[in-house]
Amino acid sequence: MILSTWESIFTNVLYNNGMTKSDRYEMNEKDIDSVIRFLKTIDPKNATPEMAIVLLEHLQATVHTMSHKDPETLLKIYNELKQKKAVK
Repeated sequence: MILSTWESIFTNVLYNNGMTKSDRYEMNEKDIDSVIRFLKTIDPKNATPEMAIVLLEHLQATVHTMSHKDPETLLKIYNELKQKKAVK
């Protein structure tokens, strides 16, 4: 759920060389719903579609910035994410 949303964002930011705009990550209802479920577990008062969108946009911008300023750490985070997904 939330893990696949993060993985989608990481993958598209890390490996977007040669991608067109239509190939890049685009927020969708499934991702928003997934983030709302996540927010309900950590911050129920703010578990709204608006907050989910803000969080997804912030995450995408943060990952994009990190890909330019600290790509090694981003790759490490991504590899850890892949390992966690494989373990489940």
